[in-house]
Amino acid sequence: MAAHCGAVQKGAELIVNDQSPSTLVRASVLYIGLLTCLAGTASAAEPPATDIPASIAAPGNAATSPTDPAVIVTVLLDGAPSTFPTTAHTVGELLGERGIRVASGDYVSPDAAAPLADGTLIVIRNARPIELRIGSTKRLVRSHGPKVRDVLREQRVAVGRYDRVSPPLDSRVAPNETIAIQRVSRWTARERKPIEPAVVQRSDATLALGKTETLSRGVVGERETIVSYTKFDDGTASRTILASRIVREPRPRIIVRGIATYQSLARVATQGFESAVHMAGSALHMIATAYTGACYGCTGMTASGVRAGFGIIAVDPSVIPLGTKVFIPGYGRAIAGDTGGSILGHRVDLGFDTQTAAVRFGRRPITLYVLR
Repeated sequence: MAAHCGAVQKGAELIVNDQSPSTLVRASVLYIGLLTCLAGTASAAEPPATDIPASIAAPGNAATSPTDPAVIVTVLLDGAPSTFPTTAHTVGELLGERGIRVASGDYVSPDAAAPLADGTLIVIRNARPIELRIGSTKRLVRSHGPKVRDVLREQRVAVGRYDRVSPPLDSRVAPNETIAIQRVSRWTARERKPIEPAVVQRSDATLALGKTETLSRGVVGERETIVSYTKFDDGTASRTILASRIVREPRPRIIVRGIATYQSLARVATQGFESAVHMAGSALHMIATAYTGACYGCTGMTASGVRAGFGIIAVDPSVIPLGTKVFIPGYGRAIAGDTGGSILGHRVDLGFDTQTAAVRFGRRPITLYVLR
């Protein structure tokens, strides 16, 4: 077939040189034959059709192509975006291609081994020098955190509930920034403290000079206070009182001091007795006991409405009317201001300020003078 086609091509070349009508007709026929020959030759060169997949039957892709196709990526370097094509396969290759140096502490995402694809975003944040002041401690660090809270998280610095941070946690960080943290501690305490009883001193003209007696030992009170404490760094905690109340009232300690000599006691007793006798309208011999307003079952108030105590005696109103002024040797002037269920007839109950004095008096016969 090849030789035949070659003969046709040679005859066609000769005929073309002759321009007569008959020659042109023959040339056309030869030209058609030449086209048919060429078509048959092309068909013989094609391989037979098969069912082999296109990926295998027609090999060749980006990996085996002599020139790799470019992908479009974006690099965000310290917040500044830059988009460009690249034939690099990984982030690390791209950084080398673009001459981007990554130092220790810098942030790169994705990492250097990550493959590149169309639309890949690569974020790079260079670490900056930052001074951390925590209380009285200072240290220099390098951090790529964009905000104060990011730097502290990266440096593993915990911030307490009451700690003070400057600049604020949401502030952006500039190179050579100083971040200061003041540690603040706060707590509340409930405290109880004793209240010392007051000391009350009394003079007693019936007690020898220089002699003292304790009529009441007193009772220690107690106060409860709720206090709030605030402490800055390692300093001294400040104290603020939130509330205070007295849990138990204190009772005073009563001390009696004698101011009389024996002679003065005798003289006063004699003068008092003579004065009382002179002023008395009658003298009654009676049995006397002692009581205090703080006795069991007592209210502290007398039948006449005055508070029980020294100088107020309980009487039988049928013998001594309420309100009667009297004088009792060894006790002094008094007023009939109270009654009692067991105070009948010639019996009186002498009031005292303390249980000790009442017990010391006890029960004894007395002479009571009713004053005019």
